[in-house]
Amino acid sequence: MDTDSKTTYSKDCPSRTVLSVLANKWTLYVLGVLGRHARPLRFTELRRHVEGVTQKSLTQALRNLERDGLVGRTAYPTIPPRVEYALTDLGRDAEALTTAIADWSKTNAARVHTARATYDAGPTDQPGRNDSQRP
Repeated sequence: MDTDSKTTYSKDCPSRTVLSVLANKWTLYVLGVLGRHARPLRFTELRRHVEGVTQKSLTQALRNLERDGLVGRTAYPTIPPRVEYALTDLGRDAEALTTAIADWSKTNAARVHTARATYDAGPTDQPGRNDSQRP
């Protein structure tokens, strides 16, 4: 194993904090939605596009993305206040990764579901596997 691999997988590696943000499912969806639009989106537009996300989860994801420099937040001094979110250059780089994950997921979803069904229907007498580990 090379030293970069050891560092990347080390508990002290700074990349772990970045990966933990990117590994959040709502983060992946927010980056994907923002990347598919040619203009900034308001909170309500984002929430409409990311089905199933709660207001709290979307707010938290946006704050984390803004903190990490992946999303820019622009507040306009209007009544009522208007706030828009858009990807930064760094966010566009990250969005390319999330798009690749989304594309892979769409391409392979049927295979994954088949594998799950096969596993779930399989015998429980395999080493390291018992009924308590089944979903």
